[in-house]
Amino acid sequence: MSRMGDVLAGFHAAWEFESDSVLIRYERGIRTPKLFQALGERRVPLEAIAAVTLTRGKRGTAVLRLEPRPGADPLMEAAAGQLKESGDPYRLVLPADREVLAEYYADELRSLLTRSGPSERFLVPPPEGPLSFKAYDGKASFDGRTVNFRWFWTGASSAKWKSGDQSFSVGELNGVEWRSPEVFEGHLRLLRRDAEAPGVQADQDPAAVVFGLGYGPVHESLPFAAAVLAAVRTSGPVAAVPAPRRDPADIAERIRHLGELHQAGLVTDEEFSVKKAELLAEL
Repeated sequence: MSRMGDVLAGFHAAWEFESDSVLIRYERGIRTPKLFQALGERRVPLEAIAAVTLTRGKRGTAVLRLEPRPGADPLMEAAAGQLKESGDPYRLVLPADREVLAEYYADELRSLLTRSGPSERFLVPPPEGPLSFKAYDGKASFDGRTVNFRWFWTGASSAKWKSGDQSFSVGELNGVEWRSPEVFEGHLRLLRRDAEAPGVQADQDPAAVVFGLGYGPVHESLPFAAAVLAAVRTSGPVAAVPAPRRDPADIAERIRHLGELHQAGLVTDEEFSVKKAELLAEL
């Protein structure tokens, strides 16, 4: 760029142009999309940008947009084209009177771009952890190395209760499948290296949590999915870590709920005995 540190401010965000990157800082106002607020700021290296466009927006605005290279940004890879236009973190909406200035910066950026094909590695940093969010049927947490699913007795299916809470090291994962909570059957599914393509619905899969009814919103579940995906791509198989001992009160509550499933005929006598023994063994 012509001058390091030049800033172009628009609605909900400001772009600072550096010699080798664009630093995007998102506002935290109540009208700013929640995803932008959750991201805070993002540094996008120029090598991660394939193209720059400038178009006319709605109601007398101009829209400057960066086109990331495929495979360069874990957030956009996880989103897989499901973000609404208003939630695109690479769009900068500007008042019409800044269109000429935006065109100047667009031309400057275009002159510096040298890459356009898919990237072999992520170039944009993923959201920082630890991260967690509440899905409809459980709580998902990620500490940078392990993804944990802890089921809610009010939402989890009997299949998930039978399997128990789940822990997955990034070394045993092959990727993630994120389906927006704004569409039917939204969910986050972990794809395991040693497993075939899932053949069950997400609400029956112990490697998935389901969204809906205000659970798993985009600004929480998508950064989570991106962080896991980035960790998976940069990690090889790791040794399993022994699970910590569980809270006796938590075990008692789960045995009580297991009994309710048994009485309702959703769990057989054999399944009840086996799962109860597994829970007691965790004490």
